[in-house]
Amino acid sequence: MFDQEDGELNVVMGVLFGIIALVIAFVIGLGVFKMRSASHHAPVEVVAAPAVQEFAEVDEVGEALAKIYFNLGQTELPADASASIATVVAALQAEPAKHALLSGYHDETGGAAVNAEVAKNRALSVRKALVDAGIPAERVLMRRPAVTLGGADAAEARRVEIRVQ
Repeated sequence: MFDQEDGELNVVMGVLFGIIALVIAFVIGLGVFKMRSASHHAPVEVVAAPAVQEFAEVDEVGEALAKIYFNLGQTELPADASASIATVVAALQAEPAKHALLSGYHDETGGAAVNAEVAKNRALSVRKALVDAGIPAERVLMRRPAVTLGGADAAEARRVEIRVQ
């Protein structure tokens, strides 16, 4: 009689451990799926960057003169950015000794390396627009991309700030 109960107990324990293993595998698979889908949530455009791009180790001084907001995953300069670019160009022409400091931001969603690259490419798009408008490239400095939570508006995290200092 004890042998039969031991056999049934072994079957029950085997089924129980099998169910626990399936639940653990499901949770791990779900976590991997969420991490992968978060890092691939939007197509990313890549702007051709100069061969060597150094970042300036310059502190931001004062408020940003202009903020340019980008769509999710986009690095191309938005159509409404021309007014901001014109404002910065006018300020730089009025004060030839000053530089434009570009700070690209990104949020915490997705992969950190991809986000940093997108933020850098957004700043490069703004830099190109300033250079195309006649500002010498050496007067346009770029800071390393920074992470921000963006506040109440998620678009606030997908921006490039421009300071004239």
